Amino acid sequence: MKIKLGMHPMTMAQAAAYCGGELYDFTGCAGVEFSYICTDSREADKNTLFVAIRGERVDGHDYIGQAIEAGCRCFLCEYVPQDICAKHVGAVVVEHSVAAFCQLAQSYRIEKFADRDPMRTIAVTGSVGKTTTKEMVASVLRRELNLFAAAGNFNSEIGMPMSLMSAGAHHRAAVLEMGMSARGEISRMSHTARPTVAMITNVGSSHLEYLGTRENIAAAKLEVADGLRTGGYLLLNADEPLLAGQKAPGRHTVYIGIDNPLADCRAEHIRYTEHGCTLFDIRYGEHVWTDILVPALGKHMVMAAMYAAVTGKIFGLSEKCIREGIAAYKTAPMRQQIEQVGGVTLLCDCYNASPESVRAALHALSQMPVQGRRIAVLGDMLELGTQTVQLHREVGAHAASVLDILVTVGELGAHVAKGASEHGCTVYAFTGDDAKTQAAEKLGSLLMAGDALLLKASRGVRLEEVYNTLKQRLSE
Repeated sequence: MKIKLGMHPMTMAQAAAYCGGELYDFTGCAGVEFSYICTDSREADKNTLFVAIRGERVDGHDYIGQAIEAGCRCFLCEYVPQDICAKHVGAVVVEHSVAAFCQLAQSYRIEKFADRDPMRTIAVTGSVGKTTTKEMVASVLRRELNLFAAAGNFNSEIGMPMSLMSAGAHHRAAVLEMGMSARGEISRMSHTARPTVAMITNVGSSHLEYLGTRENIAAAKLEVADGLRTGGYLLLNADEPLLAGQKAPGRHTVYIGIDNPLADCRAEHIRYTEHGCTLFDIRYGEHVWTDILVPALGKHMVMAAMYAAVTGKIFGLSEKCIREGIAAYKTAPMRQQIEQVGGVTLLCDCYNASPESVRAALHALSQMPVQGRRIAVLGDMLELGTQTVQLHREVGAHAASVLDILVTVGELGAHVAKGASEHGCTVYAFTGDDAKTQAAEKLGSLLMAGDALLLKASRGVRLEEVYNTLKQRLSE
C-alpha cells in the first residue's frame, strides 16, 4: 500500500512532531523530505516514508534493510535494527506504529489548514454495505463539491489515514470508510478523521469470531461517533434494535429506515423495474420525494441511497442534485454487477459475504423479473465464530424460500446446502480443492436462457473465478 501526500511534502522532523515520536537522526536526515508513504518495503524509495508494522504473521521491521537497499531514507518504526545505525537514514521511533500513524495523519491535516479547515469529512462504517454507501454518498456530493473518495475500500487503521493524507488541499469534502476487527480501531480512526457526518449502515454478524456478540459489534461500530465534531451529524439505521436510542451529546442524530415507522427519514413504496433498477419514495420530516431512482436492486441499495440523500441535505445540496447523484451511482467491481450473457442474467456480488448481506442479495434476486429459474452459488462466510454452522444453515433455509436451485462451494457452504435441502430446495454441494471447477461445470450444464444466477461468498472463497468461467462459456 502506497500513497502520495495530497497537500505538501513532509520532513522527518515534522513527522516526529506530528506523531509524538522520537527522531533518530543518524546522519543529518531531520530535514529530509518525503512525498510518499508506504507499508510495503517493495514500494519504498528515496522519496517515501516506510511505515514498519508488526503484524500477526509479518513484522515490517524485518524489511527495513530491504527498503534501505531500494534507496529509502525515512522510517516510522517501533525500534531501529542495529545494523542500519551507520546508514544515511532517519527514523521516527514510536511505541505503536499504527496508533502513531493515525496521529500523524490527523496532525498533518490540521497543520495544513490551521484554523481554517475547510475540508469536511464523512465517516462510513457498518458490518456490510460500507463501500456501497460510501460510493453512493460520493456520487451525490460530487454534484456540487470537490470531493475526495479513495478508490476501493481503504478502511483499515492504516488504509483510512493513508486515504485521508492523500486528499488534496483543493478538496472540500472527503468520504472515508472505516472497518474494524477489534474494539478501539474505529475510535482511533474517528479521532483521526474528525468527521462532520458519521454513519452506521447496520450491525451484522461479521467479526463474531473476534468480538463474540452482536452487542459488542454494535459498541465497536458506535465508536465512529468518538471523533465526531461538535454540531456534527450521526446517521443510524432505525431498523436495527441495537442502535435504538443511541445519541452523541452535542451532535444531531438522524435515524434512517424502511420498516421502522419512527425513523426520521423513511423509504416508502419500494418497487423494482425490469431493467434492474429500484424506485422508492423518501419521507423526511414533512417533505416527501417521490420516484427516487437507484440503478441497482434491493432494500440495502435503498438504505444506501437514503444515507446519501440525508448527507446531501446536511451539505446543502438541492433535491435535484441529490436525485441526479443517486441515479448516477455505479456499482463497484464484484458488488451487485448485473450482466446479461447468453440469455442468462448474472448477478455477481462476490466481493464479500455475511449472513445479512447474503439475505440482502437473495432478496434482490427475488425481486428481479425472471423468465426462467432463480439460481444461486453460495460459499463460505468467514469470521462468524462459534455460531458459524448455525448461521450457514439459517442462510440455507432462507435461500430455499427464494431459489429454484442452489449450488454451494466449500466446507462451510455445505452447511448452507444442508439448510436449504432440509427445506425442499434442489441442491448441489461441492467441497475440496476443485469445488469451484466442479460448480462451474455443473452450472454450465444447468443454466438455460431466461435463468438468473447470483454468486455470493466471502472474499477468501474467490467466487469470481466461477463467474469468469461461466461468463466465458455462456459467451461461446
